[in-house]
Amino acid sequence: MTRMRAFVGQNVVLSDGLPRPATVITDVDTGKIVGIIEEITPRRSFHDIIEDSDYIDAGDKYILPGLVDAHVHLNEPGRTDWEGFWTGTRAAASGGVTALVDMPLNSIPPTTTVDNLAAKRDAARGQCWTDVAFWGGVIPGNQAHLKPLVDAGVKGFKCFLIESGVDEFPCVAESDLRGAMDELKDTPTVLCFHAELEQNPAPAPAAHPADPTLYSTFLASRPQQLEIDAIALITRLHAEYPALRLHIVHLSAADALPLVRAAKSAGLPLTVETCFHYLTLSAQHIPHGRPEFKCCPPVREDTNREALWAALLEGTIDCVVSDHSPCVASLKKIDEGDIMSAWGGISTLGLGLSLLWTEARKRGVGIDKIVDWLCVKTAKHAGLADRKGLLKVGYDADLVIWDPEGQIEVTKELLNFKNKLTPYEGLTLDGKVEKTFLRGRLIYNSAEGGFNGLEPAGNLL
Repeated sequence: MTRMRAFVGQNVVLSDGLPRPATVITDVDTGKIVGIIEEITPRRSFHDIIEDSDYIDAGDKYILPGLVDAHVHLNEPGRTDWEGFWTGTRAAASGGVTALVDMPLNSIPPTTTVDNLAAKRDAARGQCWTDVAFWGGVIPGNQAHLKPLVDAGVKGFKCFLIESGVDEFPCVAESDLRGAMDELKDTPTVLCFHAELEQNPAPAPAAHPADPTLYSTFLASRPQQLEIDAIALITRLHAEYPALRLHIVHLSAADALPLVRAAKSAGLPLTVETCFHYLTLSAQHIPHGRPEFKCCPPVREDTNREALWAALLEGTIDCVVSDHSPCVASLKKIDEGDIMSAWGGISTLGLGLSLLWTEARKRGVGIDKIVDWLCVKTAKHAGLADRKGLLKVGYDADLVIWDPEGQIEVTKELLNFKNKLTPYEGLTLDGKVEKTFLRGRLIYNSAEGGFNGLEPAGNLL
């Protein structure tokens, strides 16, 4: 006999993004949503087809679709002391993420060949609390591997226009890009860019070097012009390959937005993401000697942050991701406070929904926009829009019970990722994930210690 589970609530966020009373019926065996009734259906109406324990009433809490985080560095195998599938996906589940897409670096080997993809999948099996998909990588000389990687199931590709920070994933030149775009132009994929480009040689060292513990020193080393120059190159090449979708990862420079608007107005299939840290942090408020705030490209000023919010609201920026990029504590140079030599990356998994909601409420932004940016658009970007990102019949039964009035205090004990270093420690954030369900199965329960008595249920997509 088919086992059914019903989720009911006063504020269920359906496909139009507006909360309303509804009942979502799921098939436990297939993990799919099989029915949606736009009213609260009492337990007695289901008679014998749903057990009491499978009738889940969220009351006036919100029921959201599971989040899709399309930009995560899980680092396993090879740098598993930085992060791993077990810890990274647990952290994601605690924040309502039910699917994430793993970046092709900083694992060893990088995901630049089919064999390397197989090594990563082997490492992931049995460890994932959420579903996990994979990006491939474009590096100099691996063009022949790109179509086989598409056939093997990667969701798209990432490349760097500036040094990545790890030797095994070098940046590409324009000639490399042309070779990759020739290979990919007739495939249903996307090419993603770390969009910083150094056009001019680095200046000679100053006689009196700037203080490496000041955030302003780091900010001056990664000016907006690097992103402007990169996006100018990307959009110029895009005009030559207009059938290939291109994507800008972690946009931080508001001064580059006119280039994005022009490309979109010209009809080019260009999409853009930004990150939680660019929408919630600002350079003026970063204390001295705090390398946990370092990321590339950098967090910029208040005025820049507000311009990013405006671009997000108008649709120039399509979606928001974490770019969770952790490392071990020694590489973060916490004791020295040396921002310039520290690893650049901000750890966010588990906090994104609350971070964005905290800022969104200040601006009068509703849950419909949040769901669009964190679920619908990210699923579409990652090639998962046929099964993820919406509460819809036929889709995976990925649901989050979320209290928009609840609060969380960011402490080390709250964090579920491996290396518990984050610039958000000490903050109190609005919105609390109470339960996360993956294909109808409970994978996180804040009231029961998070993961007590539960088992990983994630699939490799």
